[in-house]
Amino acid sequence: MKNEHRPRPLLHFTPVSGWINDPLALTWHNGQYHLFFQYVPQRTTWAPDCRWGHATSPDLITWTEHTPALEPGDGDDGIWSGSIAVDDDGQPTIFYTSVKVPDFGIGTIRTATPSDDDWITWTKGEVAVEAPPLDLIAFRDPFLLRDDGRWRMLVGTALKGGDAAASSFVSDDLRTWTFEGLAASRNTREIEPVWTGALWECPQIFSIDGRDVMVTSVWQDDELHYVVYAIGLFVDGKFVAEHWGRLTYGDSYYAPSFFRDRDGMPCLIFWMRGVIDEDSGRASALSVPHLLRLDGDILVAAPHPSVGLVASRERTTSRASTRVSIHEGTEWAVTNATDTLIFSRNGATVLCSWMGVVTAVPATPGEVEILVDAETVELFTGTAVFSVGADSPFTEIVQLRPEAMAATA
Repeated sequence: MKNEHRPRPLLHFTPVSGWINDPLALTWHNGQYHLFFQYVPQRTTWAPDCRWGHATSPDLITWTEHTPALEPGDGDDGIWSGSIAVDDDGQPTIFYTSVKVPDFGIGTIRTATPSDDDWITWTKGEVAVEAPPLDLIAFRDPFLLRDDGRWRMLVGTALKGGDAAASSFVSDDLRTWTFEGLAASRNTREIEPVWTGALWECPQIFSIDGRDVMVTSVWQDDELHYVVYAIGLFVDGKFVAEHWGRLTYGDSYYAPSFFRDRDGMPCLIFWMRGVIDEDSGRASALSVPHLLRLDGDILVAAPHPSVGLVASRERTTSRASTRVSIHEGTEWAVTNATDTLIFSRNGATVLCSWMGVVTAVPATPGEVEILVDAETVELFTGTAVFSVGADSPFTEIVQLRPEAMAATA
């Protein structure tokens, strides 16, 4: 019998039904946030005929889902990831990856514009960019930014030989584009200080406090891994990495999407894998928005202030945000019908044990934040983030061995 009373995540976006993955083009417009996302209706598994789902929110937490903004057809077998550029006159253009099946590894970049100021209905345009004349394995996921008075498009690229890269195109008017080469690249054989795979999915470059940052997902041989970042210099369309780091841990986070909130603060939102409710016919969730800052050469993500406002107002036993201190010898547990997620401290790491796998997540001294919300758990350590998506709701976090905390406090 269908379960009509299972609680949905309160703080994490989930679709009414169907499959979702990459969050896209989160933008503040006319008094509300517009969120787009990869969406496959009437399935709980991925399929290549993705479309752009659409939802709006006044606060980054409470979402209203709309009809899809873009559907397959008109030359698109699938509508994959991309971003929005808003010109100086306030006019938006979606840039998305158009794919054909069965050979969908190398896409083309196509545009769409809204039919009204509500951004509900969009009309497809022409192909803006074709794959460049390189020895390619993959080409997808355009990201638009302003660079020295011009528009620049970065596109995730995989080259034969194992180079992951971001292809770079420039334009003065968002219509005519020129390929300028690779903005950045790195070979899969490079593993120190972090391995970055053979394809960068969703590579994005932005600035925080005057410093340039790149974030990207790590892909290799059809396996999705984690999210990395680099801090460096972005000059004349070339990004030179000075410091590499790993941002995400666990098997849930992927496909980060950079945006600035209504106050211009730098943020990320992620796809969270592993969440599934077969009775409701829905799969996957999106993370809460993460507010970004730099601590020296470390990219730090913390829950956006909107998360705390809603969590404190509507907390229940199955949906709670908890900030705790995890000292040596202490443990915290969050349990659902499948397993128990255990957090413990080991020096400068928090050990996260889930489904028989122990993940060591780098952490700064002091408090970490554990966000429990139905089928999702997010951990913020001050150095990295860890997440779990599950097939049943978690219960409230429980402290184990409290006497050890008293001894070390």
